[in-house]
Amino acid sequence: QVHLVESGGGLVQPGGSLRLSCAASGIHNSIRVMAWHRQAPGKQRELVAYIGSGGETNYADSVKGRFTISRDNAKNTVDLQMNSLKPEDTAIYYCLVNTGVAYWGKGTLVTVSS
Repeated sequence: QVHLVESGGGLVQPGGSLRLSCAASGIHNSIRVMAWHRQAPGKQRELVAYIGSGGETNYADSVKGRFTISRDNAKNTVDLQMNSLKPEDTAIYYCLVNTGVAYWGKGTLVTVSS
């Protein structure tokens, strides 16, 4: 059974940093894409960033230059380094792992507020 466990969320002041981590277990197939999505209150879930098996990355325009996604293929982990956080980054952040089948984590809350 596949399990995704996210960690690293919390409360941070504007301009601060957080690092989210997601560890996947129970996966027996190659992971194609690992990604982070987020859902703010009253809004639809949106893609924040993804990273392919070869290390290629893509970011939402709203986070370019501030967030960095990375993965460790040996450990089946994906991290999201978030810098220069803004109040509009407040959301529940979800990890996604795609092996041809998409698996979602339960989410971790990030609150950016003074």
